[in-house]
Amino acid sequence: MNQIETIISKMTLEEKAALTTGATAWNTTPLAHLGVPRLFVADGPHGVRRVADADVMALEALAATCFPTASCTASSWDAALLSQMGQAIAEEAIALDVDVVLGPGVNMKRSPTCGRNFEYFSEDPLLAGEMAASYINGMQSRGVGTSLKHFAANNQEHRRLTASSELDERTLREIYLPAFEQAVKQAQPWTVMCCYNKVNGVYGSEHHQLLTEILKDEWGFEGLVVSDWGAVHDRVASLRGGLDLEMPGPRPLRSQAVVAAVRAGQLDEALLDESVRRILKIAFKAAETPKGGAPFDAAAHHALARKIAGEGMVLLKNNGLLPLKQPASLAVIGHAAVEAHFQGRGSSQITTTRVDEPLAELKKLAGGASISFCEGYPLDESQRPDMIAEAVAAAQAAEVALLYIALPTYKESEGYDRADLELTAQQVALIQAVTAAQPKSVVILNNGSAITMSAWLNGPAAVLEAWMMGQAGGGAIADVLFGVVNPSGKLAETFPLRLEDTPAYLNFPGELDVVRYGEGLFIGYRYYDARRQPVLFPFGYGLSYTSFAYSNLRLSSPAFHDVDGLTVSVDVTNTGSVTGKEIVQVYVHDQKASLVRPVKELKGFAKVELEPGETKTVSVALDFRAFAFYHTGYGQWISEDGDFDILVGASCADIRCSASAALQSTLNLPSILHRNSTFGDWMSDPRGKAIFGPVYQQIMQPIAAVLGRAEDGEISVETNAYLMSLPLVDVLEFPGLPLEKSPGEIIDNLLKQLAG
Repeated sequence: MNQIETIISKMTLEEKAALTTGATAWNTTPLAHLGVPRLFVADGPHGVRRVADADVMALEALAATCFPTASCTASSWDAALLSQMGQAIAEEAIALDVDVVLGPGVNMKRSPTCGRNFEYFSEDPLLAGEMAASYINGMQSRGVGTSLKHFAANNQEHRRLTASSELDERTLREIYLPAFEQAVKQAQPWTVMCCYNKVNGVYGSEHHQLLTEILKDEWGFEGLVVSDWGAVHDRVASLRGGLDLEMPGPRPLRSQAVVAAVRAGQLDEALLDESVRRILKIAFKAAETPKGGAPFDAAAHHALARKIAGEGMVLLKNNGLLPLKQPASLAVIGHAAVEAHFQGRGSSQITTTRVDEPLAELKKLAGGASISFCEGYPLDESQRPDMIAEAVAAAQAAEVALLYIALPTYKESEGYDRADLELTAQQVALIQAVTAAQPKSVVILNNGSAITMSAWLNGPAAVLEAWMMGQAGGGAIADVLFGVVNPSGKLAETFPLRLEDTPAYLNFPGELDVVRYGEGLFIGYRYYDARRQPVLFPFGYGLSYTSFAYSNLRLSSPAFHDVDGLTVSVDVTNTGSVTGKEIVQVYVHDQKASLVRPVKELKGFAKVELEPGETKTVSVALDFRAFAFYHTGYGQWISEDGDFDILVGASCADIRCSASAALQSTLNLPSILHRNSTFGDWMSDPRGKAIFGPVYQQIMQPIAAVLGRAEDGEISVETNAYLMSLPLVDVLEFPGLPLEKSPGEIIDNLLKQLAG
């Protein structure tokens, strides 16, 4: 018997129940007499929010590095960078005596209005999963655990504790679960955090299908499932569902309920033991890395935060003004220039070690340029024409105007969703007036998710999306403006023209605590592609100070088996005059499928750095899942024989080259035909068609004689389409058919042959 089993055998029922509920707001129950240590957790995900008093749910915390938020880091498309960030956060967690950092968040950006989108990576599950896995592997390589969250279908803040996300299984499997699945299988986070909301009517904290059947049994998750803070409604039901640890604590009544349920035979003690086993495993794993002691290197981590911010910023527009080339004078406009807007409100809010002021960092790189400053806009919704007039005068007097525009904190935060995608009216008017007076203007944006820009985008010469950029982001902005850093970030989410254009618009945020995911698979670029809907900036878009050419696309084989996958290679050349990084994106299009599929889907990517004139070959491996889709009839991921287009580009809307390959499926799927399957279903099922063949020969000639033939002697296209839509049993009931048995008997016989 190993250590954990020995401890479980010695624990009382009361001790087991206590261990599965937190002792304080931030740690589990230690059992000193059995040698069981506490497990201490802290909020994340872009830094450690470690409260000084474990008994208090306080926002104020010990000082740590605030790295850029997920909307920025995902726009770097740099998995290695996320690993470095995870390692740095782990070092700070060790110094601050933290065992598990609560993050990352991989919930899909279903709507750009979700108030917590700044904490989430992307609208695309592959990109989100890749970023999350790298972050987790980086952090856990240093002996600090992570908490993958919020599992699952938690895509809004409005009524997040009571609403039910209603979605079909295929949408759940193809859009809202894959990022979690990828992170679990590639990185094994120590913990997974359940969501607040219900999923198809069942609370995430009690969802047996999600927590046990899928997460633990199907995906092989080895860690513990923890509740979001306050997400548990019924502790006994949540244990049955697969939730191992309830937080926060103490909750003595919850523990008593568990004890009573076991003694009354309402809860199998073996289920309780399994949760205890998982908690003990993580507690002892955490104890292997001593915590506390030496401080972390705050200066080095601040420098890393600056590097990450620079890699994640996206240049949205540039008419040649950037990078700045020794301007004689600069007019700096906007409150965000002197008070950096670098993180969002809520549980992820970090008490920083320091914060770079954007204006001060700009001055360090501006050489001898004279710099003026005016505030430009207030921190509320009030209209201040005097501020705009002052800004216009300053812009006219300068060679270049720099507008630092931050979406106000009250507009986007954890706890509620955004009402619109607009800047404030004052900010819009400010940009319009300044850029009309000074065409050589740059707009620098600080926001956590997409905003609309049509009212002012034509005015500035350049627009830089700097996101919620972390505590060192002020310096990173200066690096990009002056060309110290060549921008290489690309959007991890679509920027729409209008809120009304967005996929979930008619179904968001729901009503009567029901949120219908009526858009199904079609979120983000999948929706805009299918609708051929124009957007402001497409998924994967971003400019550089250099240019790149793609050539010589080649596939590892013109035909391949699904289990073997396919390797895509392309040559990328830096055709400009400065060193730069390009993000090569590989999309897949299924030319013909039995179920509706998106026009194209991201299935691989790579970031490559190139010197001027340099060419490198970029190779991306595509596996079985790159070509598969989830079939609810079979209850599994399937592939189908057929041709696939491989699309390689600089964004989802900028495909540079393409090629096709033929997939050969190796799956031996059972037939899912049934008594009410249509004529078309039988004819499209290989086994069904073979078995039905003799009957087909008997019935088609008399049917054609009655219905009439087309000019070529065959049944007309219209008639054939009608027949194919009918249940086969109805076709067999067509009058005058030479059948020896009743239609029902024939169907039963065919189904028996299939089963055999």
